[in-house]
Amino acid sequence: MRIGTLRRDDAILRVVDTGAGSPVLFQHGLGGDAAQVAEYFPDGPAYRRFTVECRAQGESTAGSVRPFSIAMFARDALAACDPPRLVLGGISTGAAVALHLAVRHPHRVRALILARPAWLFDPAPVNMHPFAEVAALLRTHPPASAREQFAASATARMLADAAPDNLTSLLKLFDRPEPTVTADLLADIAADGPGVSEAEAAALAMPVLVIGNAQDHVHPLAYAETLARTLPQARLAAITPKGLDKPRHAAEFRHAVDAFLQPLLR
Repeated sequence: MRIGTLRRDDAILRVVDTGAGSPVLFQHGLGGDAAQVAEYFPDGPAYRRFTVECRAQGESTAGSVRPFSIAMFARDALAACDPPRLVLGGISTGAAVALHLAVRHPHRVRALILARPAWLFDPAPVNMHPFAEVAALLRTHPPASAREQFAASATARMLADAAPDNLTSLLKLFDRPEPTVTADLLADIAADGPGVSEAEAAALAMPVLVIGNAQDHVHPLAYAETLARTLPQARLAAITPKGLDKPRHAAEFRHAVDAFLQPLLR
């Protein structure tokens, strides 16, 4: 594994470059890092994986440029990768980054992996509203009080029943350092979108894997199903929900990615 840094504006980004096979850029979800990707991507000799920890996430600094955006994260990630053509992919926000890049730079893309997508084509989808709620509380209360209020909210009660894994992830956001930066990050990305129209997505000509699962409010299975229908060369892998059986979810995720990529990269 090779760890490097990339300066973008006044932000310093951590770049993980591992393996020596076919190049893959695979990005983490909102509030995640390269360790999240390593848990789910089938690292091995067949792949050279790049993961760029996005601004204000992992060990990357926030910098001063605002607002944070999916387009910003996409430009940063592509700047870190020297291979002329790659497989692009990611989880949640990382999937939106990958879709943005596939539309804007199709000549760089061999294949596309959209895992647990949290957006279709419009900004500020309703499933991202819990992140905006967390951001609003962090802007008006100390982190411990903000966490307590969110845990007692109607949103938290809904998630506890419908998507407990989402609730667990959201509660961890209150423990992040620099709550003001975290509030900016969550509010900006929750209000954003991939910057891609349905027609642009439908025109993509590369193979696509879409991964989704049920019992997930932030990453609705219906979004994965819609993207799989919209992108002409897409196939859907519906896997075990993370909140139901995390080890099985991770194993099925890795298997789906490996089974998709191996025939393409031989």
